[in-house]
Amino acid sequence: MKLLFDQNLSFRLFRQLQDLFPDSAHVGREGLAEASDQVIWEYAKTNNFTLVSMDSDFAEFAALRGPPPKVIWLRCGNQPTAIVEEILRSHAGLITDFETIGSTACLEIYWIAASSVTKPRSES
Repeated sequence: MKLLFDQNLSFRLFRQLQDLFPDSAHVGREGLAEASDQVIWEYAKTNNFTLVSMDSDFAEFAALRGPPPKVIWLRCGNQPTAIVEEILRSHAGLITDFETIGSTACLEIYWIAASSVTKPRSES
């Protein structure tokens, strides 16, 4: 499975995840740093990439147009690259399975930091 990381994700990710997702790339390294979403979409489609983004635009494209390309929408907010890497590593099996489900266009992966989870208060 080849992942194409959007501009809003670190270019380091494609190297850090080569063991799981060989032949992955980053839009900046592919000469698409200033390209429109439409151009990136077509590039991913033509080159058999699955798009990875934190931007809802590609998820909307996927809903309207269907695959290819497929889209992985990371719903984790602005996180350090190490956290995003861990999210993708911990969901590697799901991501690989997603590739084989033909009609599913978008995979949303949610992440909530343990420190941000609130517990209900007990009333006295």
